[in-house]
Amino acid sequence: MTPSGSAAELRRTLGVGDAVVIGLGSMVGAGIFAALAPAARAAGSGLLLGLALAAVIAYCNAMSSARLAALYPASGGTYVYGRERLGPFWGYLAGWSFVVGKTASCAAMALTVGAYVWPGQAHAVAVAAVVALTAVNYGGVHKSAWLTRLIVAVVLAVLASVIVVCLGSGESDAGRLDIGTSGGLGGVLEAAGLLFFAFAGYARIATLGEEVRDPARTIPRAIPLALGIALAVYVGVAIAVLSVLGSGDLGRAAAPLADAVRAAGVPGLVPVVRIGAAVAALGSLLALILGVSRTTLAMARDRHLPGVLSAVHPRFKVPHRAELAVGAVVAVLAATVDVRGAIGFSSFGVLAYYAVANASAWTLDAAPLKRAVPAVGLLGCLVLAFALPGTSVVTGAGVLAVGVIAYGVRARVGAGRV
Repeated sequence: MTPSGSAAELRRTLGVGDAVVIGLGSMVGAGIFAALAPAARAAGSGLLLGLALAAVIAYCNAMSSARLAALYPASGGTYVYGRERLGPFWGYLAGWSFVVGKTASCAAMALTVGAYVWPGQAHAVAVAAVVALTAVNYGGVHKSAWLTRLIVAVVLAVLASVIVVCLGSGESDAGRLDIGTSGGLGGVLEAAGLLFFAFAGYARIATLGEEVRDPARTIPRAIPLALGIALAVYVGVAIAVLSVLGSGDLGRAAAPLADAVRAAGVPGLVPVVRIGAAVAALGSLLALILGVSRTTLAMARDRHLPGVLSAVHPRFKVPHRAELAVGAVVAVLAATVDVRGAIGFSSFGVLAYYAVANASAWTLDAAPLKRAVPAVGLLGCLVLAFALPGTSVVTGAGVLAVGVIAYGVRARVGAGRV
């Protein structure tokens, strides 16, 4: 339960537009600049099939999350939903998956900023980005929403330029869009799991349940709007890049969007794309820190994490200690470790998180038709999670197991004290 008293409550300042922008800031981020290449390597000519499958699963997850968020407008997202609908363990498992997986994603996004801005000093730039964005979040979520609005505008402008340049060039060939299954069914599923990472930003809207105005109306509207806009952008970018590079060259590209505009005969746009990628990574990092700190707040309130992290700043009305703790951990990771290889693990954690969300939504209504969406979402999450590369599955399962053991030890200690 949310602690009583105004000092422990977050300030409701966000409307539908702000919530949509925060979701877009997470989704239309660095993932679209990087995820297309490994997905194309996995799926080959089935890349667009993988994108479509990822979109279907994301839609189911979004609808389940929207229904739950309207009923439980509290910070924490699926951590709260799982706890209230399935029991404390499932809520904890969702929260653990989210916090651990997304903390790794924060560090990966910070390092992406560093790699694009100053490759020779990527770690230093990454730490500076984490410190700066943690300070922005500390000043209040409304300031974060305004900065995210600016970032989203820049990224959408860059992506629109890529689409126009690629589709309008003489190098564009519709024949390269032939949809097949050269990577096999497993390749399509693996691509869907990797591309799902780019859709997962709408969770940030749900985790801000205590900071939106009229959450029962705002959240169910904001989540599908953000998802729909992101899907339209992704489809446009994928088709444009494929039409110029084809699935083979796309799969081998180190920087797929930059390579695409170069192949389209406009090398002058490459620096703009690089800047767009850095700005996109900043947007993702901003929203990720925002979401992880709110889930940390919710878990600290229930003493699954240290209770000191549940404090809310008396002036700014933000979980300042949780934000500082998350920022510190991410900064240390960004300074010492190359975590870009953890993106697959992050996808595993996110899919586990949404599996709990769909299972929670399943309990809301006994009508078969209303249960269809969470049923498809739950099955899809499990299939995509175990279709990821083997190392991601093993690492992800191992980290989840550590969380389960920690939960069991805490429960046993608590029972002993009673």
